[in-house]
Amino acid sequence: MNKVKFFSVAFLALGYTAFAQDVESAKKAIDAEQYEKAKSILKGIVKNTPDNGKAAFLLGNVYLKQSVQDSAKMVFQKGITAKDGGVFNYIGLGQIDLDNGNAQGAQFNFDQATAGMKKKDIEQFVYIGQAYTNSSKPNYKKAIEVLNKAKAVNLNDAATLLALGDAFAADNNNNEAYASYRNSFDANNAFVRAKMQQGVLLKKSKAFNEAKNALEEIAKTNPSYGPVYRELAETYFGWSTFDKANSVAFKKKALENYEKYMSLTDYSVSSKLRQLDFLYVTKEFDALEKETAELKKSANPDPKVYLFSGYVAYEKGKYQEAIADLEKYISNPAAKAFPRPFMYLGFAQQKLAIKPGAKETDKPVVDQTLFATSLENFKKASTLDKYQIGELSDNGKALFEKKLYAETAAVIEVALLNPDSKNKLYDNFFLGYSLYFNNVEKSPKDMNVVELQKADKAFENVATASPTTQDAHLYRARVNSLLTEPTAKEQMAKSYEEFTKVVTTKGPETIEKNKGKMIEAYNELARYFGKADKVKAMDFVSKALLLDPADADALTLQKALK
Repeated sequence: MNKVKFFSVAFLALGYTAFAQDVESAKKAIDAEQYEKAKSILKGIVKNTPDNGKAAFLLGNVYLKQSVQDSAKMVFQKGITAKDGGVFNYIGLGQIDLDNGNAQGAQFNFDQATAGMKKKDIEQFVYIGQAYTNSSKPNYKKAIEVLNKAKAVNLNDAATLLALGDAFAADNNNNEAYASYRNSFDANNAFVRAKMQQGVLLKKSKAFNEAKNALEEIAKTNPSYGPVYRELAETYFGWSTFDKANSVAFKKKALENYEKYMSLTDYSVSSKLRQLDFLYVTKEFDALEKETAELKKSANPDPKVYLFSGYVAYEKGKYQEAIADLEKYISNPAAKAFPRPFMYLGFAQQKLAIKPGAKETDKPVVDQTLFATSLENFKKASTLDKYQIGELSDNGKALFEKKLYAETAAVIEVALLNPDSKNKLYDNFFLGYSLYFNNVEKSPKDMNVVELQKADKAFENVATASPTTQDAHLYRARVNSLLTEPTAKEQMAKSYEEFTKVVTTKGPETIEKNKGKMIEAYNELARYFGKADKVKAMDFVSKALLLDPADADALTLQKALK
């Protein structure tokens, strides 16, 4: 009986050792971004040893890395019941709460995970810190706070220092991040990622040559470590955008390294989805089109496939296809909501809404319903992130050049939904400019008073922010000349006078360049003051004739004022 008991205990110990080795293998696969391999190992452990809560937690975390929240939640909820390490699954549920904006729920779950910790335990703190860093709604300060608790227990724990490095880097504290990564690798040189992240920080600071050297050294000593080739790819691509002389060669190196990275992962759907990002950023649209077409053939393609398929269709001028794919992405409940898809969708709709006229010289024909839909999508983008609509400024200018003045104004009004835009001055000017030209050739009864009032306000904004922008005063005067109210005429005169003062202050060269506009201003001022102050009116006429003694309008006014 004793022998049977001894062999049973020994066999059990061997079983636990084997499973522990499998967990370590899974961790290495996760670190190498071989997620399908990691899932296969962890699913086997969870199936064969349901009481291994740590394996369940790691499996759920892989699902989170792949943005499959529902599967992650199911694994975590089941893993909580495990006798060995089940509490770690509360951390996974806490990260899901963070992702969903439920900070209170996250804190409750983190408290559950740490409730039974012993004084020397730190692993829960490390994973909680990672949850705060890796969440789609991160809190880096909180991550650092929690990780410092682990560091207080063990100053030289490599995992803690690596997680701290990630949190500091995400919080843009590069000095602390670099020190943490260096100390992590010094504490345990098996932590290749800590060494790699030092090179990543060099890339982040645009020290591309130094980053390349550091990463290539890691690749030389760890040739099978896939992530280092991805970082090399991103380094070479970043470098190609700064070094125009070597741009083509560096971009080629970027693509070679990314292919090497893919060969060292498992060519899983998740790794292919990440590759789509890289192909898009590097503008490899032919390859991107090929990959998305292949991924679309699966039974239930990931929403990102339609996102990138829509992007590449737009870039290749296939606007109807772009609209169809982007609408599939946006309407998918599992798709992440962010501004870019709405911007692309709006631009694709705009491309189809504006058709060339019958003749090359004709004004384009606009499908107003489809154009209005494009504006709604731009507005949706602005509600998600007002800083992502900056390119609407250039879009508005392009429409203005086509003499689509009403459409220009509509687009610029969306651009101005970002009050902090660096293009704010420019946008206000073009808003006023387009609304003025949309009305100047109309008969008085057809003019849109509301549009002209908007134009007046837009030019006022420019003149207030930049008083020396002479054309803001000129066009404000012209806008008010189209309005009939006495206050508008008064503003017209003020703006014309301000225009002449600004131009005169800038000197003879500026006066000469703006001679026609100056004569216009003096004549309009003479006309305005003609009845109330003939002396002042005659002074303006004299100034106009000084610039051009033969100006017919000034000569007529002079004769009328005598």
